[in-house]
Amino acid sequence: MKNIFLLSIILLSFSCKGQQYPLNTFFENVPQGAYLKDLNHELDPYVGIYKANFEGNEITFYITKQENKLEKSTGKTYYMDALIIKYIVKNSLGVTLQDTQNQTIQTNKLYSINTRPYENSVILYYTGTNCGVGWGKVTLKKLNSTQISWDYNPNSTSVGDDCPANADKTVYLPETDNLIFTKQ
Repeated sequence: MKNIFLLSIILLSFSCKGQQYPLNTFFENVPQGAYLKDLNHELDPYVGIYKANFEGNEITFYITKQENKLEKSTGKTYYMDALIIKYIVKNSLGVTLQDTQNQTIQTNKLYSINTRPYENSVILYYTGTNCGVGWGKVTLKKLNSTQISWDYNPNSTSVGDDCPANADKTVYLPETDNLIFTKQ
């Protein structure tokens, strides 16, 4: 009897955990609490430090892979493996304009929400700078083992009434297409 009880508890604990799905499963088909796992290692080639120059600024990306990232979307909560990009933007004099690398409370979030393996690309969501200015979609395309292409066109540059007047609303990320970043 003791063994049957122990076996029942073990089976119950496994069945209570979220179901695992491939990373590219359409989120509407994912049940509450599921886990979208990078089973095919589609995110791994993007991990690393990358640099590019744009309009006199040097942009450095620190791309990591986070497993089990909590995602809340349209009334559903689930987990997914995602690329997280933290970055530093410096002007031509070497002065830091924006640094998200060491933020304890992550604002200016930039993280993957989907992959397109047939296009060799990853889709990311950018929450925007202060007050959400510049939020939108970013596409990274793997060109080869040392280079990625960056496409970013912000959805909004307007601010709401609740935004402090003195907040820096500058979008420091390069608003352009086909900018090449090289792995360091």
